[in-house]
Amino acid sequence: MTTTFDALKIRYFPLILVSGWTWNLSRWGVSFVGPFIANDLTGSARMVQLAGVALWSPLLFGGVIGGWIADRFDRRRVVIYQFFVTIPGLILLGWIELAGELRLWMVYPVLFVTGIGWVFDMVGRRVIVYDLVGSENIDNALALEASGGAIALALGALGGGTLIQTVGVGWALIVMGALQIVSFSAFAAVPVIARMEQVAAAGASALLDGVRMLRTEKSLVSILGVTAFVNFFFFSSSPLLQVVGGKFDVGPALLGLLAAMLGIGMFGGSLAMARYQPQRRGLMYVCGSYLAFMFMIGFALAPWYLASAVSLAVAASGMGLFASTQAVLVMDSVSEERRGRALGLLSSAIGVLPIGMLVLGEIAELVGTSLAITISVITGAVLMTIFLRIRPETLYLRQNTGEEEAPTTQDPPRSRGLPPTVFNLKPV
Repeated sequence: MTTTFDALKIRYFPLILVSGWTWNLSRWGVSFVGPFIANDLTGSARMVQLAGVALWSPLLFGGVIGGWIADRFDRRRVVIYQFFVTIPGLILLGWIELAGELRLWMVYPVLFVTGIGWVFDMVGRRVIVYDLVGSENIDNALALEASGGAIALALGALGGGTLIQTVGVGWALIVMGALQIVSFSAFAAVPVIARMEQVAAAGASALLDGVRMLRTEKSLVSILGVTAFVNFFFFSSSPLLQVVGGKFDVGPALLGLLAAMLGIGMFGGSLAMARYQPQRRGLMYVCGSYLAFMFMIGFALAPWYLASAVSLAVAASGMGLFASTQAVLVMDSVSEERRGRALGLLSSAIGVLPIGMLVLGEIAELVGTSLAITISVITGAVLMTIFLRIRPETLYLRQNTGEEEAPTTQDPPRSRGLPPTVFNLKPV
């Protein structure tokens, strides 16, 4: 019988989980502190969004390269090496602020470097998790990882706001660097994990193979399309959460608590996926996206702090369903030796986020933040619906049970040209 914490019984997985959790705690803390600095120094929605762009833009083009590196080179070393760039950057920026020399332009390069580190950490760590736990435990393992990431999002935003209010921006940045030191220590304690697949071919042909999958892997394209719409139209508003909260006239701690609702809601949705592991994981992925779009409108337009916070938490619970199924859907949609490149494409799909941030920032400058967010999520829901009519494969993807389907004498009937009801994806 499946339980919520089955994957925790696998040796070394708890260490990887702790490492990922503390890395994400630092990243989400930085994603609050960076926009806070921009908002505090300029009061401009455009400059706040640019802080988000700096953090997330490496995913747009770095994902394909990061995925190829994860397939081609030692994943453990790749994950470890990124710490030697992100940790010094955060601590140095904190010291500069404590010395009273911080300027806005200094923030953007550090956010960009942190974003690069996240690309290699996300791609490398998740494929290592698959190598460690195997296909029979991957749903549970990634749902637990998504739950930990959601807690990190909540505590990172809340902690970032609280630290700013109590000890200042400089110490907040140093604490974020210290959290990455903890993450590095936990991950370094994990030995080399035997890879489930052979090393991918080297050279430009292997790199381009990741791009070619967009033409040959229809299910993968369907999954990535949903990811792109959600990130462009929903997550692009994340740096503006504290700007929306500003209309309630509260301090940094309560602004952090409001932003933390995003993580609290995601934790609930992810934990539900870890516990129940529904067979229709593709349907959960899509339904979670629509739930997020719907309740984000309530967050943006609510006239009271509490109503806004509750709406954001409900929207985020949909994101918990989305986040806990996303990576495993991608990895199960391709063969084992291409998983790193598929995850690289996933990070590139997430990488449309900074473009969405730029667009949303400009709209917010014209019509106001709350109305801009409302326009964004409604547009995203409509366009994603049209896309799923054209590329509906995601809706029919099921949990990989490890069992072969019984052969049938004839193909199941189809309606309106849609795919078969059951897609039982198996690594080949």
